[in-house]
Amino acid sequence: MSSTIQTMASKSLSETLPIPKLHLKALILTIINKIIAFARRPFQVFKFQLFSLTSIPPDEQKILGGDDDRPVSDDSDLASISDKLRLVSVSDEEKSAVQDAELVKSDEELARMLQAEEEALLLKQFVGSEGEGEMKIKIRPYVDQVLMYEDTNRQEAARKTVPVEKLEEKALVALAKEGNFKPSKKEQDHAFLLQLLFWFKQSFRWVNAPPCDGCGNETTHHDMGVALPSETLYGASRVELYRCNICSRITRFPRYNDPSKLLETRRGRCGEWANCFTLYCRAFGYESRLILDFTDHVWTECYSPFLGRWMHLDPCDGIYDNPLLYEKGWKKKLNYVIAIAKDGVYDVTKRYTRKWDEVLSRRNITTEPVLSAVLSNITRECRKNFTSQLISALEERGRNEAQALERDLHSKDDASISLPGRQSGDKDWRISRLEFGSDEICSLSSSSCPDRKCIDHHVTKIYNAFCPVISQFVEKPSSKSSAVEVLRIFRGILVDLKNSPFRMRRTSTSSVSNGAQYSFHQMLPSFGQLLDALSLKSEVDANGRVDFCLAADPVKTSIALPVVFHALDDVIHNINKCDKFNKESLSWPLLKLNRICSGLVLASGEELPFGIATSAFDGTRMSKWEEPNGARGCWLIYKLLDNKKDELVAYELMSANDAPERDPMDWVVEGSDDGGSSWRVLDKQTSQKFDNRFQRRPYMIRSVGFLSNAFRFRVLAVRDVEATSRFQIGSIDLFARSS
Repeated sequence: MSSTIQTMASKSLSETLPIPKLHLKALILTIINKIIAFARRPFQVFKFQLFSLTSIPPDEQKILGGDDDRPVSDDSDLASISDKLRLVSVSDEEKSAVQDAELVKSDEELARMLQAEEEALLLKQFVGSEGEGEMKIKIRPYVDQVLMYEDTNRQEAARKTVPVEKLEEKALVALAKEGNFKPSKKEQDHAFLLQLLFWFKQSFRWVNAPPCDGCGNETTHHDMGVALPSETLYGASRVELYRCNICSRITRFPRYNDPSKLLETRRGRCGEWANCFTLYCRAFGYESRLILDFTDHVWTECYSPFLGRWMHLDPCDGIYDNPLLYEKGWKKKLNYVIAIAKDGVYDVTKRYTRKWDEVLSRRNITTEPVLSAVLSNITRECRKNFTSQLISALEERGRNEAQALERDLHSKDDASISLPGRQSGDKDWRISRLEFGSDEICSLSSSSCPDRKCIDHHVTKIYNAFCPVISQFVEKPSSKSSAVEVLRIFRGILVDLKNSPFRMRRTSTSSVSNGAQYSFHQMLPSFGQLLDALSLKSEVDANGRVDFCLAADPVKTSIALPVVFHALDDVIHNINKCDKFNKESLSWPLLKLNRICSGLVLASGEELPFGIATSAFDGTRMSKWEEPNGARGCWLIYKLLDNKKDELVAYELMSANDAPERDPMDWVVEGSDDGGSSWRVLDKQTSQKFDNRFQRRPYMIRSVGFLSNAFRFRVLAVRDVEATSRFQIGSIDLFARSS
C-alpha cells in the first residue's frame, strides 16, 4: 500500500474518531497490514479490531468506502478503496460515546495489544497438534475426580460434618445486617454458600510440613515414599516423607484424592482444599466446578441463581467473586484455566485475566482449535447419557457464558479494589512462587466504598432498655453486688437461649437457685423493655417457673443477642466502677440514652467483607471498621435520614480486638447542617491511648447547640504510624441531646 493511500486512509478515519493523528497513521497501517496478512480471515476481524480502537461494537459499525460511500462488505477489496474508508456509527448516540475519553484506550496501548495478540496468534500457527495428548493427560483425570462429588454417600458424609443450622443463622443475620429481613430463596442460598466458604476456611488446615507423629514437633521434608495399600485406597498416589527436627522420626503425608478421606483428615494444600470444598458445595445442591489452573492452583466455581452467573470461590484464601485475584493480586502468569464439571469441561481463562494478549502468548501447548476440540470431545463424553433437552439447555448456557467472558475481557478493572497476594501457605514458599504480591496488602480492601445503610436501630433499643432496669436497682435500693448478680442471672438465661436452636429458642429459670430466682423475679417487670428489644417474651407457668421464648422473627433475636451480651458486660463493668450506686449514678456513660441510629455511612476505605464501615455501629465486639490505608489519615461520615437534625452531646469509642498500633490516637469529630457540604469542629482529641482491647472511652462535646444532619469522624493518626498502614476501630456510638 502506498504512503499516499495510507495517509488518506488515516485522514478519513481521523475525521470521525477522536484519536491523536500522530499515532493514528501507524494504527491504521497496522490494522490494514494484518488484514492483508490474514486475508483468509473474515471481514469481522477488521470490525472487531475497530471495536477495540473506537469502542463501537461490530454490529453497530457502518464502514463506507469508494466514491459513492458504498457500505464495505466481506467481499470488498480493502486495498483498492483504503483511501476512501470512513467509519460511522449506526446510532447517533455513539458519537458522544466514542468521544468519552474514559472509554477510549490510549492508541499506544491499543497498538501494543493488537500487535501482541496478532503475534501470539501467528506463532500459534506453527504449533502442531502434538499437544493434544498432553492436554488430555492434564484434564481427563479430573473428570473422574468430579464424578466422586455426585456420590450420595460422600455427600451425606459431608453434610454430617457441617453445623448447618448455625450457618443458616449466620446467613440470615448477614442479610439482615443489609436490611433484608425477608430474603428470597435465591438470596438465602447465596448467603449460605458464602457462610459455608467462611466455615470451611476455619475448619480445614493448611499443611506446610506436618507435625511429627511421635512428639508433635516441627518436621522437614525428607523424601518421597511409596504409598501403602491403605493410602492408595483413597487415591494417595504420592506420599511425602518428613523427618522430625527433634526425634528424627519419619512422618508420612499422603496426598489423598478421595474427598471422603479429606472429610476425616481435614488438612492439605490447595488440591485437598478445593477437592473437599467442591464436594461440600455439591452436597448442598450447588452446581459446582473444580477449576484447574495449569500454573499450579485449583479452586471452585459455583453457579449462583441470585447473580445469574458462575461465581469464583477460593477456599484456601476464603475469597469469593474476585476472579482477578490471581493475575492482579498473586501476580500469576496465567495460561490455561479449565473448569471441570460433571456435564463437561470448559475453558474459562478469560474470566481470570484482563491481559489476554499476554496470556495468549503463553498458551503454547497446542493450537486453540486443537484445545477446543479436546474440550468438546471430553464434554461430549460426559453428556453421552444426557437427554437432548438437557444438552440443549447446557449448550445455550455455554454460549451465554462465552459471550459474557468475551465482554468482560474488555471491561475496566475497579481500581479502588485492592487484591491481596497469596495468604495460604508458608511465607517463604509463597515468595518462592512469586505469589506473595507486590505490597503488604494481606486482605481484600476497597478505597472507595459506597453509601451503606446502617441497620442499627436494635442497638439503640437495647441501650435505651437498660434504663428501667438500672433505675429499679437504684430505687429499691440495691447494692452493687446484688445488682450485678441479677444482671449475671439474666445473662446466663440469654446464654441458654443462644445455645438453643435459633428458630425455636426457649429456656427457663429452672436452673437458677431459689434465692437468686426470688431476686430476679422481683426485678423481672423492669426487664420487659429489654426483652422486647430482643424480640423475646416471658411466660410464667403454674409452678411459678418463668420461661423465655421468641416473640417475633427469630432473625431479629439472632442479630440482637451479640449486642446485648456486650452491653451487659459493659453495664456490669460501669456499675462496679461506681463509687456510690445511687440516683447520681444514673447518667452517661452508665445510661446510654438517645443513641443516634439508622443513618447512611460512607468512609474513605474499608476491608472486605469483614471490616466494612457499618461494622463500627453494629454494637458488637465481633466486628470492626478497618481502613487499610488509614494510619496517617482517614474518615467516616454518618448521615441522618429524612432531613433529621440532632445535637451531638457525647460519643464513645471502643478499641478493636487486636493490633493496638492501629488504634486512633489523634482525631477530630465534626458536624454538618447541610449534609456534608461544610463542616464545624465539635471535638478534637490528641495523644489518646487505649490500654486494653475492647476498651470503651467516652467523650463529651463541649461545643453545644449545633444541630447536624451529618457527622464526620476524621482520624489524623493512629497509635504507631511507623508500624502499620492501617486504622481500625471496634465501635463508634454517637449520642444526641434528649428531645
